[in-house]
Amino acid sequence: MSEMTLQTLETTEQWDAALAASSERPLLVFKHSTRCSVSAGAHDELTTFLSDVKSPAFDAVLVNVVEDRPVSNRIEEQLEVKHASPQALLVEAGNVTWHTSHWHITYAALEEKLRQHCEM
Repeated sequence: MSEMTLQTLETTEQWDAALAASSERPLLVFKHSTRCSVSAGAHDELTTFLSDVKSPAFDAVLVNVVEDRPVSNRIEEQLEVKHASPQALLVEAGNVTWHTSHWHITYAALEEKLRQHCEM
């Protein structure tokens, strides 16, 4: 059992590959603004949660929305979920099955939703 890793997506090609892989394994997408204190808090909640996940049944990716705007825009267009940051989206087989943003991204919310969808 190893600690969950959070891959940073910097290109639309990386996003396309991650989206395609969601047909095999659920994908947790975290859209993060490096300029926002609310996003920093949500990022802390996410990384604490991921550090406690020992047998992940999902993959996790991070998109820095300021630095990698084309990736963030592609996600919004393809998933048809209005952009927010911070934002968490759970993608299964290319479709969003859950999403939330801002102060709703908490350890407890992530644990509850990922247990429901990913059989952790």
